[in-house]
Amino acid sequence: MKATEAKFLDFIKKSPQFVIPIYQRAYSWTEKECRQLWDDIVRTGENDAVNAHFVGSIVYIEKGLYQVTSHSPLLVIDGQQRLTSLSLLIAALAEALEDHPIDNFEPVDGFSPRKLRNYYLVNPEEDGERHYKLILSQTDKDSLIAVIDRRELPVDLSLRIKENYALFTLCPCRKQSPLVGVTMPNNIRKVVVFPAPFRPKKPTISPSFTDTFTS
Repeated sequence: MKATEAKFLDFIKKSPQFVIPIYQRAYSWTEKECRQLWDDIVRTGENDAVNAHFVGSIVYIEKGLYQVTSHSPLLVIDGQQRLTSLSLLIAALAEALEDHPIDNFEPVDGFSPRKLRNYYLVNPEEDGERHYKLILSQTDKDSLIAVIDRRELPVDLSLRIKENYALFTLCPCRKQSPLVGVTMPNNIRKVVVFPAPFRPKKPTISPSFTDTFTS
């Protein structure tokens, strides 16, 4: 396993899909962690002397490890909380931009509502679950999809998804440095992760086992 530094937005854009295995715990970040994430991103963006904000590693396995294609989903072993929270933040930013009086407002290149969704939240040419960049487990999945699709949340909703998305859309920092301005897109661009692919050794057949079929 080897971790290399990568800009979060670049990593998300080039990756076809992230899937949270069913054995992983549900999304659990509270308002405290999300406010800390927001404050760290804002503080980094306001400091020209700081080039990056590291949010941690994202450890994953390529699904279908030995039959990998360019569209193979990545099974996330570690990093679900960060991936989900940043996805909610991007969805909130897209919503804020849509509220701007100028249609398809793009304060910074690549940060229009359509581009934010098509680059970082969905795969526009795919259908079904493959349409979404991040597939969560349990009740989290339907709630995140509803947020991305701008639909009403399901009855059996994820409270963390609901509350943290609301937090990002109503963050007090919008009063000082609105999401629809230039500052927040530039801040998010400084977010850096360590993508760490986990590649277990391919199983081999011992000579003693094959001998039973060739002797």
